[in-house]
Amino acid sequence: MPYPTHAPKIALAVALGLTSAALPGLANAQDIIKIGHAAGTSGTAAHLGKDNENGARMAVEELNAKGVVIGGKKYKIVLQAEDDGSDPKQGTAVAQKLVDAKVNGVIGHQVSGTTIPASRIYFNAGIPQISPSASNPQYTRQRFASAFRNIANDEQQGAALARYALQNVKARRIAVIDDRTAYGKGLADEFSKNIKRLGPAAGAAIVSTQYTTDKATDFNAILTTVRATKPDLVFYGGMDAVAAPMLRQMKQLGFPVKFMGGDGMCSDSVPRLAGDGMNDDQVLCAEAGGVAPAQEKALTDFKAAYKKRFGVEVQTYAPQTYDALMTMVDAMQQAGSPDPVKYLPYLAKIHHKGVTGDISFDARGDIKDGALTIFTFQKGKRVKVAVVK
Repeated sequence: MPYPTHAPKIALAVALGLTSAALPGLANAQDIIKIGHAAGTSGTAAHLGKDNENGARMAVEELNAKGVVIGGKKYKIVLQAEDDGSDPKQGTAVAQKLVDAKVNGVIGHQVSGTTIPASRIYFNAGIPQISPSASNPQYTRQRFASAFRNIANDEQQGAALARYALQNVKARRIAVIDDRTAYGKGLADEFSKNIKRLGPAAGAAIVSTQYTTDKATDFNAILTTVRATKPDLVFYGGMDAVAAPMLRQMKQLGFPVKFMGGDGMCSDSVPRLAGDGMNDDQVLCAEAGGVAPAQEKALTDFKAAYKKRFGVEVQTYAPQTYDALMTMVDAMQQAGSPDPVKYLPYLAKIHHKGVTGDISFDARGDIKDGALTIFTFQKGKRVKVAVVK
């Protein structure tokens, strides 16, 4: 049963003993609001974790420059950024550290493998959490009233990618590989489920299912097995640091077929790391989010400001992270308080206009009408192909 989104959430917080006086992060004499951010800023996905963190920093800097007024009082936003290493154990330690620091809210975590276990800790502490990049459905299926995400989940991504593979790519013999992480396995499972459901009518089927890890570098054994099944498309559930060398080895083995995946491999790092191991238009990937033409300028302006501020291009989810933090502060302003008990109901029913589109949440905490943008790569640059739902 979907949880209600207003008064019962307050009742839940009260039942947990989270009175306003005891809650973390209430404005003190210095009128500070502390917002936590958690991502893997070390390890193989460090460039993506730093991208998220930079997006959060842009939001904080912009808010402080304009001045944040909540309930008639002016506040300063302070970002407490933590590195969870994209590791579940480190992720829960970071979550407890943020709880102990009495943050008012958390943006993150970056990947599903850390977001899911950390979410229970935030729920038990009564601290609202918005993940801008964790897509595994399990995160919001737990029905924690404090958990939200502002990107399409793997159910939405897997279904959209499967339809695109069948209808647009005309794939008929499909191989699936995943890295066994919560993210990679979750996305591959949803893609496979939809191919099995939709494929027979199109004469399509999964001809091979293989597994690797998020730290692997040698894929010759599984790729040799895949090649023998003569696929016309390989779907990979995992991150760019593995996708790129996999592409190189596919070319070395003589089958540079279409290669599809989700947001984890949809960064500009793929052509850089793959080098001449990938061909133009060979790779198709999806990134959660997709804006209408009227909203494209806001996103373009954000990306330009991001490059000016940090000296690098947006990798993937910096805009969504920026929007997540802005959405959280918007809820505080609507509630007239940074107290989690008071602003949580407003967050649940928020309608925030962000640079990535309009943000509101369903009863489970997932973004409503989550869109996806399909990209390919040409001459080492990411090129937009279509926006799908």
